[in-house]
Amino acid sequence: MKASAVVLSYTAVADILEQADWYRQQSDSRLAQRWEKSVTSTLLRIVENPLAGTLCRFKSKELSDVRRLPVDGFRKHLIFYRFKTKRLLLLRVVHGARDLESLF
Repeated sequence: MKASAVVLSYTAVADILEQADWYRQQSDSRLAQRWEKSVTSTLLRIVENPLAGTLCRFKSKELSDVRRLPVDGFRKHLIFYRFKTKRLLLLRVVHGARDLESLF
C-alpha cells in the first residue's frame, strides 16, 4: 500500500534543516548534503511502503499509531510518522538518544 499524500510537519522540516546546518558547521557541506539525500531517500521508501516502520511503544495512547524508521546511513536518527487512509504525516526527524516521547 503506497501513500498518496505526504505532509511534512513544520517541526519535521525544522528538524531536517537544523541537523543539516549542524553538519555544515561541524564538518562540511558534503556531509550536510549526504544527510539531506539520506532523509529524502528514507522518506521515499516510507511513501512506497508506509507500514515498513516499527510501531513505537509510547505510553501515551494518542501516540499508539506513530511509526519510526532509521534514516539511511544515519542509523541513530529516526523518522517518526503516522499513516492513515493513504495519508503520510511526517512528525519528527530526531536522534534516537533523546527523550523521544516528550518531543510529541
